[in-house]
Amino acid sequence: METNNSAQVSLSRAFFKQYPKDAANILDNFEPEIILDYLRQLPIANARAVFSKLNPDIVTEIISQMEDKLFVQLFSNINTHLGARMLSRLDPENIISKLDLLPDLIAREIKDFLNYQPGMAGYLMETNVITFDADNDIANVLNKLRKLGDRKIAVVYITNEDGQLLGKIPLQHIAIAQPGDKLSSLMEQSPSVNAMASREEVLEIIEKEFLLQIPVIDINNNLLGVIRNDALISATKKEITENLQAMFGAGREEQALSKVSFAVRKRLPWLQVNLATAFLASLVVGFFEDTIAQITILAVFLPVVAGQSGNTGSQALAVTMRGLALKEIRISQWFRVARKEIMVGFINGVAVALTTGIIVYFWASSMGIAIVIGISMILSMIIAGFAGAVIPMLLKAVGQDPATSSSIILTTVTDICGFLSFLGLATALSSALGIT
Repeated sequence: METNNSAQVSLSRAFFKQYPKDAANILDNFEPEIILDYLRQLPIANARAVFSKLNPDIVTEIISQMEDKLFVQLFSNINTHLGARMLSRLDPENIISKLDLLPDLIAREIKDFLNYQPGMAGYLMETNVITFDADNDIANVLNKLRKLGDRKIAVVYITNEDGQLLGKIPLQHIAIAQPGDKLSSLMEQSPSVNAMASREEVLEIIEKEFLLQIPVIDINNNLLGVIRNDALISATKKEITENLQAMFGAGREEQALSKVSFAVRKRLPWLQVNLATAFLASLVVGFFEDTIAQITILAVFLPVVAGQSGNTGSQALAVTMRGLALKEIRISQWFRVARKEIMVGFINGVAVALTTGIIVYFWASSMGIAIVIGISMILSMIIAGFAGAVIPMLLKAVGQDPATSSSIILTTVTDICGFLSFLGLATALSSALGIT
């Protein structure tokens, strides 16, 4: 009897050593406790080979139940990228506790793979993604899916033994297939994004391909996770609100109930910048001090010109910012965008100038001032539309955040141009138009 047991153990070890992938496929059908028992009995090199090829969902449960000694043995010589993909499915606290067990160099390399900047695809993805081998049959797949419980699964992804993405299969295709069919016969190509891709790139592909979710891969086409549509929408909403705060000089991180000291620290620098630009606009008005002294009614209409040009610029800025955020436009298309805003500014300027001229004529009883403010309105709104389109694209081209600086620069440009066009025209044409 002992001889038979010894022969079975030797045969089992030989099988696990020579066919780790097949062994992993078999073990995927067992409970984590049983899989752990097998791994403990194998030489560590064989155990590591089998462990690395287990289904990621099974691996998550196994790691959670694994004793520290076995964990260190399996991970101390593991491919760090593979180790990061396995650990990424755990809770952050568990990841930290597991990494503390490993040698510093390996732990540091794994951390590098786990850390992504906000806004990157890797930051937005869920690592809990369902994967299968292409040679799995439908009956086996359905059995595994039932064990997962009530998880909302729309798509399963097919990977090779190295974890590289091969394709996808919608769940409804699996549900109506024959039990003996192989996944390879149902597999279709799957669009994917690199983990370092920006949120805008992810959104562009999802909209283009009409997807509910998209897989995230690394540079070697290894499947890292999946980004679901609802997560992307949530992140985009957050970005929009942060951009809105930034455009008005409030910090992106500030919230409604943030500390007073934090709010002051984030807002005050931009208020000082606004103050400097306001003095710059006042300096322009100061150049025409004599004209204003002679024609005091001009001071009454200065806010009208500045306000209309400011609103025009803000409209162009908002549309351009949206286009940049959603990748509707590229920096190379700046001329087309600017030309469109110039035409919009001209047409709106003419319409507003007619209304303004009529009001000013009856208010000031001066045809000259009505003509000057009408021409000034057209000029300033054309310039404001151009500035609102070009400023964010220029800032993005030089690597700056358009949301943070665009509105401040735009306000300065529209104020200066509005004052300069109105007062400059009034000074130049005062004699010809009989302005008094």
